[in-house]
Amino acid sequence: MIRKTGAEVRLEGIGKRYGQVQAVKPLDLVIEGGTLVTLLGPSGCGKTTLLRMIAGLEQATDGRLFIGGRDVTLLPAGERNVSMVFQSYALFPHMSVLDNVAYGLVSSGMRRRDAHARAEAALETVGLKGFGTRLPSEMSGGQQQRVAVARALVLEPDVLLFDEPLSNLDARLRRSMREEIRALQQRLGLTVVYVTHDQSEALAVSDRIVVMRNAEIAQAGTPEELYTRPSSVFVATFMGEANRVPGTIESVTGSTAQVAIGGVRVGLPDRGLQPGPADVVIRPEAIRIMPVDAPDTLPATVARATYMGSHTEYLFATEVGELFAVGPQRLSRHREGDQVRLGLDLEGVVLVAP
Repeated sequence: MIRKTGAEVRLEGIGKRYGQVQAVKPLDLVIEGGTLVTLLGPSGCGKTTLLRMIAGLEQATDGRLFIGGRDVTLLPAGERNVSMVFQSYALFPHMSVLDNVAYGLVSSGMRRRDAHARAEAALETVGLKGFGTRLPSEMSGGQQQRVAVARALVLEPDVLLFDEPLSNLDARLRRSMREEIRALQQRLGLTVVYVTHDQSEALAVSDRIVVMRNAEIAQAGTPEELYTRPSSVFVATFMGEANRVPGTIESVTGSTAQVAIGGVRVGLPDRGLQPGPADVVIRPEAIRIMPVDAPDTLPATVARATYMGSHTEYLFATEVGELFAVGPQRLSRHREGDQVRLGLDLEGVVLVAP
């Protein structure tokens, strides 16, 4: 298939109400052409409703929606030139793989021979060359997912939409499929909007992530921005394991805040906060087990140590509360009840708004 630059998607004050229920509060969002943007959030946050509004499967009650500069707010799904890959794959069980992929083209009036030629090319794009004569029931879950992607690609959409596409697959297959989807998106220059509640999936595939909460955008940015500089405790904890502890901003000089975390004092970016009580987020990988005489460390007791093969997971009891940490030690592990000192890698420690 020919590489092309995907279309920009622009949402201006887009919102959705069901009676008195605000499923998506009016919001603005720009998805640049040729990028993969993930809508991430817990169930009921509005991410799937937002995706369905882009697809034309739901009618927006507020705002305007543009695809490739064209106002499609009032257009039905069939006139928007978008394709959607559903969680259930939605393949016709009585049709061959080739007929499943060609179905949209044949339905739109294309000659069957031409549609099959396009479908064969789409199957080759997703690594299923030669599988066209099989039935969906003769394919694995991962292969069925590829068929669903091929069926969407064959229509040459301006925007490709994914709704929880990997939730029916096992963990190992999810990992390989998300890598394939990302590679395909980059190779073809597609604009992709991807919905998931799995933060590791979002981190792995996205150019940008839009974290949603309570029907609105909590924060949008690159995976690195959201993980290392979350704007709130919610975003910090949703973007991976995170320890939330109380701290005190003692002073701010320039853009650096001197922060007390128990008996430890550290300098952190102030994030616009003023002296006084503050929330501090500490990533598990930022916690270091230190020698008992190490300065500027937190005294801690090992409350739990769980062997995980390649690493050990710890739960420490400290003066600022329980801390979850990941230790690389495999052979010389600490045991429950051990007294240790904990140091902090500042790259994984951040001040956040409550």
